[in-house]
Amino acid sequence: MIRTLVTCMALCMSAVALGQTPGTVADWAAKPAHAWAEPSHRMLLDATRAGKRMVAVGEHGVIVLSDNDGKTWRQAQQVPVSATLSAVTFADSEHGWAVGQWGVILATSDGGQTWQKQRMDLSVDQPLFSVLFTSAQDGIAVGLWSLMLATHDGGQTWTKMIVPKPPGSSRADRNLYHVFSDGHGALYIDSEQGMVLKSTDRGANWSYLATGGKGTLWSGVALPSGRIVVGGLLGSLYQSSDGGATWVPLNSGAKSSITEIVAAGDGLIGIGLDGMVLKQRADGSSFEVTQRPDRATLTAALINAGGKPVLFSQTGVLQDISVSK
Repeated sequence: MIRTLVTCMALCMSAVALGQTPGTVADWAAKPAHAWAEPSHRMLLDATRAGKRMVAVGEHGVIVLSDNDGKTWRQAQQVPVSATLSAVTFADSEHGWAVGQWGVILATSDGGQTWQKQRMDLSVDQPLFSVLFTSAQDGIAVGLWSLMLATHDGGQTWTKMIVPKPPGSSRADRNLYHVFSDGHGALYIDSEQGMVLKSTDRGANWSYLATGGKGTLWSGVALPSGRIVVGGLLGSLYQSSDGGATWVPLNSGAKSSITEIVAAGDGLIGIGLDGMVLKQRADGSSFEVTQRPDRATLTAALINAGGKPVLFSQTGVLQDISVSK
């Protein structure tokens, strides 16, 4: 559980660094984020675009912004929590949401400059791992033990959704790692044991799709061609060309676990552990797998104006350095 382990590690380091005892971690997490001298060097777990702006989130409630395609970064002016933030999404250039530990949900209406808290449950540390808004009003957040929250009023109210039991299971307790859309009304969620959840009614009802794999899936993407590609444990990749009805494994040659997959033109770029970067340039073409010399734990990627990935990691934003095959 890569994202689970990374976020838990971030919380533990936060408590030790600030001299907190385990009983006061929740109190600390609810405090406003600290202003860091080099915020782009903090652990960053996810990144997205708010129009032309890049926005990344991570440990200690850090949120960093770039208006020059990732060349320089600055910290958001106002973030009301110090909890680790694991995911971020924007519906347009102004309206965005971030989620993380203690089920926190933050919202912004000024492109990420300032954030307001919409939800936080300090009674149980049930983190949210992913969030997606298909409009400025309609959003869904997912996380640990099948936690699923939905809103249809821009996050003013969040409602817990009932997730169906997986096939052969007595209860819905799978971790839900990444939610994404195909842009045509269908939603998908990467989960455990090779399972993908799908909804065609804005998240009201879900069905389980078996990819044929048995490992955890941490990321997925819907490509412009209509392909759905999901990936995760030990470099596993699965592709569907019929909306998830059938899946075929893709042999990328990658051995390291995949943490994120993003569309890059007609192809895709995947990143993962051990500095692994994989590229597929077009539908059905072979993969190019490379490895960064620093073996960095890569957590997120954005494609810049030049078509190259801006990479994020446990040590923050990474410089573009050569990779080895």
